[in-house]
Amino acid sequence: MPLLEVSGVDVLYGNVRAIEGVSLSVEAGKVVTLIGANGAGKSTTLNAICGVLPVSRGTIRFKGEQISGLLPHNIVRLGISQVPEGRRIFGRLTVSENITLGSFVRHDRREIARDRERVLELFPRLRERLGQTAGTLSGGEQQMLAMARALVAKPALILLDEPSMGLAPMLVDQVFEIIKEINRQGVTILLVEQNAYAALEIADQAYVLASGEISLSGSGAELLQHEEVISAYLGEG
Repeated sequence: MPLLEVSGVDVLYGNVRAIEGVSLSVEAGKVVTLIGANGAGKSTTLNAICGVLPVSRGTIRFKGEQISGLLPHNIVRLGISQVPEGRRIFGRLTVSENITLGSFVRHDRREIARDRERVLELFPRLRERLGQTAGTLSGGEQQMLAMARALVAKPALILLDEPSMGLAPMLVDQVFEIIKEINRQGVTILLVEQNAYAALEIADQAYVLASGEISLSGSGAELLQHEEVISAYLGEG
């Protein structure tokens, strides 16, 4: 049984169908990526999974349990965290306070403290800035903070929405190394990413979303060699 299974999902914005019949699965322990052009419905798909957007048709199951229709905070309690596009940190709060907010659904204080320490080991730069106002961090540091906040919720599955957006190339490499390390630590990842090459390089499974529908799927290695993917998303002849 997949950890996450999205089956025939439609999402509407008013009368406009943003995604139609989207089906994908995510196996536990894997990195799965969803690529596509701007406006293809990638973020819509993630927002439907985490309950931010309602599903008009289809089902979403997590660990075999239907979650479509649940409120977002209840989905977080089940073990899904999202790092949204644009980071959306709380800029007026400190780095420490932002991280603490990630554990709002938990009550196991000792385990929270241990997970907080693990997060700070993963992001040592944040440890140096715990008392700093989050809005004064660099773009790369804010991305790290958004990821740290999501991880403190102790998710089985983390949804990453455009983690490299707006970052310098050197920081992009660093963020992808962190994503691989998070996965090595046992967290399953569903990644939406504009940098298709970097995403496919680390993906066990990949899907291409075009005009709100899944158009291709396969392993990351397979899609890296697919002529249509090369032409449309990798910028090569």
